[in-house]
Amino acid sequence: MPGLIDEKCCRRCWHGASRPCPDRVACLVEGPLCHEDEGCRRHYAERAAAARREKLARPAIFVGTATCAQAAGAGRTLDAVRRRLAGRKVDADVVEVGCLGLCSAEPIVGVQLPGRTRVSFGPVTSEKAPGLLDDVLEGRIPPAGVIGQHRADGLEPWPAVPYLDEHPFFAPQTRRVLANCGVADPSDINEYIARGGYRAYAGVLCSRTPEEVCDLVAASGLRGRGGAGFPTGAKWKLALAGHGEQKYLICNADEGDPGAFTDRALIEGDPHRLLEGIAAAAYAIRATEAYVYIRAEYPRAVGRLAEAIRQARACGLLGHNVLDSGFDLDIGIKQGAGAFVGGEETALIHSLEGRRGMPRPRPPYPTSRGLFEKPTVVHNVETLAHVPAILARGPEWFASVGTAASKGTKVLSLSGKVARTGLVEVAMGTPLRAIVLDIGGGVPRGKSLKAVQVGGPLGGCLPASHLDVPLDYESLRDLGAAMGSGSLVVMDADACMVDLARFLTDFIHRESCGKCIPCREGTRRMLEILERVTRSRGMEEGLGALERFHGVVYLSRLAEVIQDASLCGLGQAAANPVLSTLRWFRDEYEAHVYERRCPAGVCAELENGRAEGGVRSETRTAGDV
Repeated sequence: MPGLIDEKCCRRCWHGASRPCPDRVACLVEGPLCHEDEGCRRHYAERAAAARREKLARPAIFVGTATCAQAAGAGRTLDAVRRRLAGRKVDADVVEVGCLGLCSAEPIVGVQLPGRTRVSFGPVTSEKAPGLLDDVLEGRIPPAGVIGQHRADGLEPWPAVPYLDEHPFFAPQTRRVLANCGVADPSDINEYIARGGYRAYAGVLCSRTPEEVCDLVAASGLRGRGGAGFPTGAKWKLALAGHGEQKYLICNADEGDPGAFTDRALIEGDPHRLLEGIAAAAYAIRATEAYVYIRAEYPRAVGRLAEAIRQARACGLLGHNVLDSGFDLDIGIKQGAGAFVGGEETALIHSLEGRRGMPRPRPPYPTSRGLFEKPTVVHNVETLAHVPAILARGPEWFASVGTAASKGTKVLSLSGKVARTGLVEVAMGTPLRAIVLDIGGGVPRGKSLKAVQVGGPLGGCLPASHLDVPLDYESLRDLGAAMGSGSLVVMDADACMVDLARFLTDFIHRESCGKCIPCREGTRRMLEILERVTRSRGMEEGLGALERFHGVVYLSRLAEVIQDASLCGLGQAAANPVLSTLRWFRDEYEAHVYERRCPAGVCAELENGRAEGGVRSETRTAGDV
């Protein structure tokens, strides 16, 4: 792999992938550190200056080609950019980057001229790309489509062009994990190292014990970002204290929630940050093998990750005796088949072992008996992506934002009926209202905000009147919602909350592994009740109507039983959509059951039956719903 990582300043510079050196990563940026030589030091400084001059001497075009951008036509935009540059005979670098975050403006194209800051535009279709390039290459900034210019020391800013961090989508955010996404080239380890990457990993390998690393992360207050919010440092300490020499670290990238895309975007936009977090976490628990369990439906993320692993191994950052520290680590990729229950850690472990992905009772927990009966730590992508910055900047820096119990930042996937959709990173404790209205721009076309579904299908639905709740684990739980995967789906007045509960329950029922009766049979019964509530009485025969009312009476009780008696996290949270909608949108259930109408006009079967047969009133008794 040519580039910065392979170059040696002289014959005295002995480090390399085959001859590990503890100072290798720092040496590449600051060098030389492996020996004292003024000539070599001057060579490093001149080389760095020459590389910067070369990079800034010709135009660079940055095209976002993440999966969200591809769906918006970024592939065609990329082809149009290359054709236009060839037609104008412009010697320019064309760099494919990840998602900048503002998915609603995809495809996004950034242009950086020699000596000037980069300006990002969007949406840039294949038809708009040639004209845009013509304007910017000739020194003109077209008035339409400007997202903002990126701040950069030593480069001249464009006059009258707003900065990117002043854009209403980006200004309220605290971008830590997402700092490189959409900005840096995710396929180049040299760029990641030049931005400070792998310094934290190299530092702890050579100067800290695994116990000290666990203490640092525990002091930061980092909690798992996959849903449960268990303290990360405490989990590491449990695995570190586990018996046996062989231990495992697993990254759970099996992102199966509808409306969630944070893991995919992080891997596509900054795969080396994830690898550094995995490697540091593996060292902290003395694991010599790590696995990334990722959905096969994420081919672009899988490809980026595989290339990052290859580069890190070629540079001596993975493999045997990493950086002469005595630490060995190999990272493998396991592609999952898309089962939602595979996101549960014990089901994921079974799948990695070659068995059917089904949960098992706990305890014992994976930290004592996990993969192949060995101590194992399972983390999601975002949790591990926070680790490098904590180790580099210290636990106090990480804990400087957030709440007393929920430190740091949280990455969210914002979608639904909102003006600006995309990838959002905010400080813990930020009110949901600020995320939806300030960052997301509110509900478009003048419609009113009705509800927000938080945390994926296993989360809960909150009405607009409760959007001042702060984004933290405890506050959301008290209102019947959950942090979950970090998905945030906004709904306007046209949404039917009963139909939404039916849709989510149908998804949960189909994704149940079927191992335990409360989840397997309970979700089926909940779905049957909700289907009866949302369809016409004319479709029922005999005692159908009586059974429908009888079922509604026990819907809440059934949901609580499923919640209390299910084996794994999927079943225990399966009732959340029903319980939260019953709690906050009871009037819609009453309209469906007693008035046989859908206030939002969404339940077509119910509305058709109403039009054909009219409405017959029913006598309500306390507790019927």
